[in-house]
Amino acid sequence: MKFRPLHDRVVVRRLEGEAKTAGGIIIPDTAKEKPQEGEIIAVGAGARDESGKIVPLDVKTGDRVIFGKWSGTEVKIDGEDLLIMKESDIMGVVETTSSKKKAA
Repeated sequence: MKFRPLHDRVVVRRLEGEAKTAGGIIIPDTAKEKPQEGEIIAVGAGARDESGKIVPLDVKTGDRVIFGKWSGTEVKIDGEDLLIMKESDIMGVVETTSSKKKAA
């Protein structure tokens, strides 16, 4: 992808939601809600503070994030549906643990 967001904006690819409910009912595409979780594809350089210094973003490319239901602007880049949003629209980063501890 040849797109670089400006300032404190990020480009997010939505992660696919579940196609079934916990009870096993298949949800048709027309009834699915858009997922509120995605992967950061590109980040801007950062926002400027009052003194003019660039403040780097807390998120980086590859992070899995959760964002608001109505956050961002939907765009199509290279035939792919993506979201461009400000870092402040992101609610948090989903941390993944590589090794799970067993209960004793």
